[in-house]
Amino acid sequence: MVVHIWSFNISTRDNSTSNQSSNVSFGDVFIPPQDPSSLSRTGHTVVAVFLGFILLFGLLNNLLVLLIFAKFRSLWTPINLILLNISVSDILVCMFGTPFSFAASLYGRWLLGHHGCKWYGFANSLFGIVSLVSLSVLSYERYAAVLSSSKADLSDFRKAWMYVAGSWLYSLVWTLPPFLGWSSYGPEGAGTSCSVQWQQRSANSVSYVVCLFVFCLLLPLLLMVYCYSKILLIIRGVAKINIMSAQRRENHILLMVLTMVSCYLLCWMPYGVMALVATFGKRGLITTTASVVPSVLAKSSTVVNPVIYVLFNNQFYRCFVAFVKCGAEPQSIHTLQPQQSSRDGNPTLCTCKPTEQTLHTPTPSHTHSHTHPEQQQKETRALSLVVHYTP
Repeated sequence: MVVHIWSFNISTRDNSTSNQSSNVSFGDVFIPPQDPSSLSRTGHTVVAVFLGFILLFGLLNNLLVLLIFAKFRSLWTPINLILLNISVSDILVCMFGTPFSFAASLYGRWLLGHHGCKWYGFANSLFGIVSLVSLSVLSYERYAAVLSSSKADLSDFRKAWMYVAGSWLYSLVWTLPPFLGWSSYGPEGAGTSCSVQWQQRSANSVSYVVCLFVFCLLLPLLLMVYCYSKILLIIRGVAKINIMSAQRRENHILLMVLTMVSCYLLCWMPYGVMALVATFGKRGLITTTASVVPSVLAKSSTVVNPVIYVLFNNQFYRCFVAFVKCGAEPQSIHTLQPQQSSRDGNPTLCTCKPTEQTLHTPTPSHTHSHTHPEQQQKETRALSLVVHYTP
């Protein structure tokens, strides 16, 4: 009798194992190995709520940006094409990434099988890196616009299209290797989403994780910090002129820069740090909960990016107000110095007259009568930048 029960138990286990392998091979139902520390039913529900919020507002925010861009032709400028690229990559994440992890969290397991897991990891990595690279390119373009001494050609889209195509090509260079044998895509966290296999300790996988962190996360961050810091230094260099307009613009741009960099760090750096700790740290150090939170934060960038980079942009904001009120397109005019106000590709979108404060602002030549002519020209350019620069 005892022997009979023992053999029954063994056969049951074997049948379970064979059934699972059968499901994987024929039905492609991917069941990740059970982890004792995996999320509870309540934990999966909480993650599903957050992902549902991200899915809803990510779609709405980015769709709104696309509609505004399509309606108002005054927004069709080279630098705004980079903003549009960010929104396109974010909305693709909302369409082809977040819904599947949301559904998986509702059911508590991955639903698309092994091949679906690999393509999910590839697609989310591709769109995410495109967004990160575009953010850094945007900061460089704004910095280059500040340094430019000639009027920007708002009809020349060749450079902007090269940036857009370059961001997608750069992302493909770093997201295709797992299909070619350099690391691999697989389940992460609680088994309800997929990404690069951070937990593998082979030299092949470790080298890929390090390169991905350096070239797709750290370098874009350093470029953003450098470019925006330079913009702040240029604007702060004319604060000695002591005009209220300059001080207000300086404070506004400082707030925008701090917000951009902080949100970049909040959304993406936890994910990068988690990947490094999972790769180099002690095994089991990254718990299921600790791996889920950075993943959700990274997906939240699809909600944050449109707000910071588009809806808080003066040009897009005026068009947003006109869109909500079903009003006419705001007219684009050049204020005091059109050459300067259009340098960043974002001309002022409201019909306005020069303020009394601007009209009576002393020029650098009056303030420093013995200044070298070249220095006077730089100060005049910088002063116009402070007054008219649109982040």
